[in-house]
Parts: sequence; structure tokens; C-alpha cells
Amino acid sequence: MKIKILLLVAACCLLKNIDAQNDKVWTLKECVDYALENNISVKQSELDKNMTTQDVVAAKWNFFPNVNASASQNYNFGSSIDISGGRSSANYRSTNFGVNSSVTLFNGFANIHTLKQAELETQAQDAALAKMKNDISLNVVNAYLQILFAKEQVKVAQSQLEISQGEVTRISELVNAGVLPEGNLLNIKSTQATDNQNLIVAQNSFSMASLQLAQLLQLKEMDIAVEEISIEVANQSILSNDVSAIYNKANETFPEIQLAELNIQSASESIKIAQANYYPSLNLSYGFNTIYQHRQGYPDFVSFSNQLNDNLGHSVIFSLNIPIFNRYQFRTSVNKAKINQEKIQYNLESERFRLRETIQTAYTDALASAKSYEASKISVEALDKSFNYDLVKFQEGAINSFEFNQTKNNLLSAQSQLIKAKYDFVFKLKVLEFYFGQPIISN
Repeated sequence: MKIKILLLVAACCLLKNIDAQNDKVWTLKECVDYALENNISVKQSELDKNMTTQDVVAAKWNFFPNVNASASQNYNFGSSIDISGGRSSANYRSTNFGVNSSVTLFNGFANIHTLKQAELETQAQDAALAKMKNDISLNVVNAYLQILFAKEQVKVAQSQLEISQGEVTRISELVNAGVLPEGNLLNIKSTQATDNQNLIVAQNSFSMASLQLAQLLQLKEMDIAVEEISIEVANQSILSNDVSAIYNKANETFPEIQLAELNIQSASESIKIAQANYYPSLNLSYGFNTIYQHRQGYPDFVSFSNQLNDNLGHSVIFSLNIPIFNRYQFRTSVNKAKINQEKIQYNLESERFRLRETIQTAYTDALASAKSYEASKISVEALDKSFNYDLVKFQEGAINSFEFNQTKNNLLSAQSQLIKAKYDFVFKLKVLEFYFGQPIISN
């Protein structure tokens, strides 16, 4: 009985934890942090960085000598003429042990340039990872704002439906009392059906926005609950800067530019590595070997020293390799490295041009969004007054349902446009601030 009770309590706790997970409300910072921590592309890029780190380790160890040990066991079979003129067995067994080490004393500084290039590749991978994280962060912010935008659209549609429902109730009472004809009730019910359809469309848009954010975070769930935050267009100081100021700031800090610059430096090291082949190379080698040899088949009168041989050997070798003619292979490698550097230099210019274009477009879009937002606010204020005025007239019977619906639909359209303009403007301001070096998400 006690076991059953414990199992029941455990099951309840498990269900409670599952519900708690399902009821989780995500903040914007949590969404961004989760995406950066769990995104598969980010993890792959981090592994790429680990690979370049290992290249740095390998390049550092190139300055050290290598050490290798060897061992072998040999058997030789046959016969030979002994001192008495007769043929005797001449079987040998030998064991060889050796230790060898070599170090490069000079190779045209190729090891130094290889190490510098490996370090530059690590920095380049950092820049590439930073660019990827920036892109993901902006996408998450945009998806988050789309959910808030869709939620406000739902609220507007709900408020319009509530008005229609109230009018259906009011007119139903008047029709039942014989004050109004039944046609008035049918008209307002038609309006109610349209408002209900608008609400369903808004709810579907909200569900789709939630799904897109959940997919962006690579969650298993179909949707995600986000924290409602107040989105107000208050600080527009970024627009007081001109395009050149924003571009100059981005040109100094943006990882795309840093990545292109690091690639140029890496290409320069590739040229130096290729040029190192023109220099003589000097190597030092040291070897130690011992051979134990045993000859079998000697008669008993042969001394033991003739049967056993123990040889020790040491060797020190300086080797100098001077390139004289290599069928222009070295020159071709240097020329190809120089061409590649020139190509990468164009990549830097292209990145800077693309960055300037992007900032110019973002700045122009932000200015246009500001005008659209201000115009939408004025429109909503005017249509809201018109709607309240027509609502009273409609309730008094001064206008018909068709005229009332026109005013109501105009207000709904203006409210939707205002919400869209607001979130569009907020995001474009956020993009400009991002290019100006301000963090996407503040702590």
C-alpha cells in the first residue's frame, strides 16, 4: 500500500513538472541566450574553432625535435666454410634497438609563419562565430516581436468582436420588443460573423508566429509562451546620427569586417610560407643503435665471444638542403598565394560595400517607418473619434448598419496598421542601434 502511495506521489510530481515546463514563459533574453547556446550551427562553428586551436598547438610543437624508437628481430639461415675447410651451419639471430631524433634548425622561418597563420585562423573563426551569433540574435528578436505584434492584433480583433456581440444583444432586445425590424438584427449578426472571422485569422497568425520562434529556438514544442513587454517608441536618438557615423562605427567593430581583414593577414602568411621554400634548410639528427647478434652452429671449441656480438652505435648528422631547380614549383606556389591574397583583398572591399549598403537601407527604412508610425497614430486618433460618434448615432438609429460597419472596419484597419507600423519601427531602430555598436539585448 505504501509503495502504491509513493508511486502515486511520484507520478503527480512528474506531471506537475511537465506542466511547469509547458507553462514556461520565455523572456526575450532567455530566448536569445537559449538560441545561442543550443543552435546546431553555433555548436558546429564552435567545433571548427576547436579544430583551429589544435592547429595552433601543432604549429607550436613544430619547433621541438621529434623522438622515435625502433626495435627489430632478424633471422638469417645458411652455411659457410669454416677454418678447417669444411662447411658448417651459419645461422644468425640478431636484435636491433634504436632511438632517433631530429630537429629543424632553419627552414626559411616556415614554422614561424605557420604558427602565425594558425593563430590568425583561430581569430578568424572567432569572428565568424560572432557574426553567426549576431544573425541569430537579430532573427530571435524579430520573431519575438512578431509574436507580440500578433498578440496585439488578437486583442484588437477581440475588442471589435465584443462590440459586435454587445450590439447583437442590444438589437435583439429591440427586435423582440417590436421596436426594430428583424433585418437590423441580421445585419449586425453578419458584422459579428465577420469580426469572429477576423479574430480567427489573428489567432492563426499568433499561432504561426509562436511556431516560428519555437522552430528558430529548435524546440520540440509547437509553440512558445513569451513574456508580454511594453513596446514603446521612445528613444529615437539613433536617427540623429547620419549614415556615415553609423557605418564608421560598424566598420570598426563588425565581425564581418574583422573576418575579412584576418583572412588577408592569413593570406600574407601563406605567401611567406611558400617563399620559405627558396631558402636552404638545415636539420640536425641524432641516432643511437645497439645490435645483439648470436651465431648458431659453431663447434664447441669456438670461443663464446665468436658466438655473441654486441654492437653500439651513435650518429650525429647535420643535413643541408639547398634548392637549385625545382621545375618552377616553388615559384608557382608563391604566385598562387599572391593571387589568393589579392582575391581576398577584394572580399574585404566587397564586405565594406555590402555593410554600407545595408546600413543605408536600414537608415532609410527607419526614417520611412518613423513617418508611417506617426501617420498611423494620427489616423487612429481621428478614426477612433469618428467611430465613437457613429456608434452613438447607430444606437440612436441615425445611421444604418452598413454605414456603421464602414466606420468600424476603417478603425480596425487603422489600428492594425498602427500596430504593424510600431513594431516595424521598433525593430528597425533596434537594427540601427545594433550597427552602431549597442547590444541587441540589454541586461
